[in-house]
Amino acid sequence: MNRNRRIFIVVFIVFTAIVALLAIDMGRRTTAPWNKRREVERAFKRDGTSADTLLSDTLLTP
Repeated sequence: MNRNRRIFIVVFIVFTAIVALLAIDMGRRTTAPWNKRREVERAFKRDGTSADTLLSDTLLTP
C-alpha cells in the first residue's frame, strides 16, 4: 500500500468518526416532536426527582 493511500484511509476513518460522534451528540441533545410535552415537564421540574419518589420516601421515614 503506498503512502498516499494510507494517508487517505486514515483521514477518511478520522473524518467518519468525527461526523458519527457529532451526529450522536446532536441526537441526544434534541427532542423528537412526539416528546415535546415531556420536555416541558422536565424543564419545570426543580430537583429532577418525581413526586412519587418524594412521597414514598416521606412515608417510609419514621
